[in-house]
Amino acid sequence: MEDWRNGGFGLYLHWPFCASKCPYCDFNSHVAAQIDESRWNRAFLAEISRVAALTPGRVLNSVFFGGGTPSLMSPELVHSILDAVRAHWTLANDIEITLEANPGSVEAGRFRGYADAGVNRVSMGVQALNDDDLRRLGRLHSVSEARAAFDVARNAFDRVSFDLIYARQGQTLADWGKELREALSMAVDHLSAYQLTIEDGTTFGARYAAGGLRDLPADDDAADMYLMTQDICAAHGMPGYEVSNHAQTGSESRHNLIYWRYGDYAGIGPGAHGRLTRVGIRYATEAVRAPGAWLSQVESRGHGELAPEALRPIDAGTEFLLMGLRLAEGIDPLRYAEISGRGLDPATIARLEEMGMLATGARIAATDKGRAVLNALLRELLA
Repeated sequence: MEDWRNGGFGLYLHWPFCASKCPYCDFNSHVAAQIDESRWNRAFLAEISRVAALTPGRVLNSVFFGGGTPSLMSPELVHSILDAVRAHWTLANDIEITLEANPGSVEAGRFRGYADAGVNRVSMGVQALNDDDLRRLGRLHSVSEARAAFDVARNAFDRVSFDLIYARQGQTLADWGKELREALSMAVDHLSAYQLTIEDGTTFGARYAAGGLRDLPADDDAADMYLMTQDICAAHGMPGYEVSNHAQTGSESRHNLIYWRYGDYAGIGPGAHGRLTRVGIRYATEAVRAPGAWLSQVESRGHGELAPEALRPIDAGTEFLLMGLRLAEGIDPLRYAEISGRGLDPATIARLEEMGMLATGARIAATDKGRAVLNALLRELLA
């Protein structure tokens, strides 16, 4: 059995356009005055056909429309893409098809169109339940608009997730606790909570380097917010199954679990990454990043990809560890050894277990304490 089958097979489709660029965002997203959806449709269909030829006979477990803001896509475009997906792969009986949405682009008719096309899960970028903070984050919607959009989504789909950002400017532990409880009163089955990070190349990154963005919580306060998030979400029946993700049992993001369980996934669209196993070798794939260049390359060369890279066993093992220890379920150390060609150091594992950072047995998992400092934990394991 090829190793990727332990994690499943998914398809990621990247829509790179947004109504505006958020100052904290380092994703491959762009603002465009005009978008020729017919050209994009032809390009997506061509890439779907090409990738399907590389992955014959596979059952597809998930599809994820990410961005950018996929809820700016017309339902007709989404329908065309999903028709092509159905024509090229066998779909799992419980396939999850997710579309990311921003509250400002939510319309009831548009969402009904997505549902008719086959989308069965929506992930909404709410980010904050405070109008002042939404403005600071560069968001175009208000809290009332977010609530209205959430109601529209909940009426159209059985599964709705939304994102929040914490450790924002001036935010206290008590502020975050109150906001998180309010969010959980709205949540259907899934919630993602991400710590605000200041990334190079973003507006926030430049502002921070120039001495702006004052009053960000200290690292210890942000860590306390993380730990409190675990406690509050668990008490509301949505425990953390991954570092930043919480869900009712059975409502975990199946697509993201493919990443974290180190399955295979095809990435289609500008800048999309993938991991595809062919003849027993796992390849890292990456598409041309600039939207116009990707579109032109698909049209002129028949694909939008850069040259795929065959991963060395040790590098694949490192990726498996980096992804798998984000999950509460942890990893199978025997699988790590099979992927990487070497086992983890027993003395290091014993020391980290004694420190309360790891839980061991048939699987190895980071504790809540360990996941709060996961990067340091991984450095120890990979040393």
